[in-house]
Amino acid sequence: MTGQGKSAIDTLLAESFKELAAKQPIEKITIKEITDKAGVIRPTFYNHFQDKYELLEWIIKTQLLEPIEPLVQNGMINEALVLLFTSIEREREFYTRASRLEGQNSFESIARDCVEQVLLKVVKKSEAAKPQKYVWLTPERISKYYAQSMCYVVITWIQEGMSISGRELAEIYDYIINRSMEDILNGM
Repeated sequence: MTGQGKSAIDTLLAESFKELAAKQPIEKITIKEITDKAGVIRPTFYNHFQDKYELLEWIIKTQLLEPIEPLVQNGMINEALVLLFTSIEREREFYTRASRLEGQNSFESIARDCVEQVLLKVVKKSEAAKPQKYVWLTPERISKYYAQSMCYVVITWIQEGMSISGRELAEIYDYIINRSMEDILNGM
């Protein structure tokens, strides 16, 4: 199958999954329901994904993170945050349901791993041009730190009903990550 054909099937399965998730808890969605809605046979699903959690990972990577990666790599962090948060906001019902996934395949762990991978690429690219000031501060630790903080902010925002806009959340997150705790406490 060509890359385009695979991508089209992946997208079809993802859209099916998201439509089903808008109506029922993700834990209860079966592969058969996803494939029936997509109009493909079950083996097609397994040719593309191991399970629905891998499909969720694909959605996060390709629909949320891939579009923002070039912005992050070019230092356009605020623009990347606005795009990320408004994309989540547009599919509010899906991400609200997804954020409720707990346990081994929790939304938090899947999202955090995906964000960490993107940030690791960016940090390693940036690190290559500069001498390392602190040996302990590795690209892996930096990417893990920022992935955890971003996922905490995003999941809290989703689970609290997205009471502020994605743009406003981007401003708040940008404010927090660009200041020390002392600056924030003094500015309150």
